[in-house]
Amino acid sequence: MILRIAVALLAFFSVTQTGGDEPMVKFVGASGTGLENPHDLKLSPDARFLFVSDVGNNRIAILHPDTLALVGEFGSDHQSGTHDIDFDPQGRAYVADTHNNRVTVYAVNGTSASLIAEISGRFRGPEGVLAHPNGRIYVAGAWSGNVVAYEDGEPVAELDGLSSPHDLEVTPDGDIWLSDSGNNRMLLLSPDLQVKRELKGSPYDFDGVRYQDVMADGTLIAADKNNHAVKIIASDGTVLFVLGTGSPGKGPGRLATPEGVEVKENTLWISDSGNDRVVKYTIELN
Repeated sequence: MILRIAVALLAFFSVTQTGGDEPMVKFVGASGTGLENPHDLKLSPDARFLFVSDVGNNRIAILHPDTLALVGEFGSDHQSGTHDIDFDPQGRAYVADTHNNRVTVYAVNGTSASLIAEISGRFRGPEGVLAHPNGRIYVAGAWSGNVVAYEDGEPVAELDGLSSPHDLEVTPDGDIWLSDSGNNRMLLLSPDLQVKRELKGSPYDFDGVRYQDVMADGTLIAADKNNHAVKIIASDGTVLFVLGTGSPGKGPGRLATPEGVEVKENTLWISDSGNDRVVKYTIELN
């Protein structure tokens, strides 16, 4: 099913040129006003809510995933420069509280969240956080140029020498994709933070690659900020599809400095950051 979706993405633009009756990508809609420079976004474990890192408002904004209506928020009284959010298997939320140099941890019940802990030290300006199924918490320090893995609150592994590292997402086999934004590349890491693979240069041509998601078959979807595009890359490294025209815009197929992506089945949500909104697409298969 996932592979068919990727093929459908390719089919859409060939179809729009030929007029054939084939699968297509459909722009569904966008959130209203209220967001300011949204970054990464994540569905709640029960998929009832879409949690958005609303950087300019120093909070997590909570949207209805179908209508994109704002239904809640938290963190504006203590966060500063909120960039990323992830959930662990117990449903706790981990938020990159960037300007406070920490990751804040919350117990979440629906649209309510209570601050219960924080992680700090060994990194500065965290812009990415991953709650890995192995129980470790991985933090990307954009200002310190490193990634630190924590286990039971203690650092157990570190990768440095990076340039503005951002998002971390787990692959189906437990490895980790890291967007090393300042170096315009994606790195595949082992759980112990050993580099296993690099995507850089042609045909990816990343320019400030930011947040990402990984599909069940290993397909990588990455927001390529300065190219005003979202790129879909197969597990073998093949570029399957590029959504966006390479220049900023607003409307179907157009993006402005996109930062975040989230995928579930045939639905794709994108933080269209330069337009201060979240947009939604469906991938329809005939």
